[in-house]
Amino acid sequence: MPTRPAFTEKITVSMPKDLVQYADRRATTLGISRSQVIGQAVAELRSQEQEQLAREGYLFYAAELEGFAAASLRAASEALDADGG
Repeated sequence: MPTRPAFTEKITVSMPKDLVQYADRRATTLGISRSQVIGQAVAELRSQEQEQLAREGYLFYAAELEGFAAASLRAASEALDADGG
């Protein structure tokens, strides 16, 4: 009996029968185990979630920087106008 790598954990999950059947068909097509199919699906979901969080963070900081740039431009313009520049 093959041993599991040290970084895996055996769990029991309940899923709708049609999803189990799909996972089995996918596993057969890919030549991997049902566990690997389910693990890959969860890993993909996590990756999508992380990408979404990164996008949201990027958009938030882009808006913050845009506001800072606008304020800096006003301040620089006022300083140049006061200098007669």
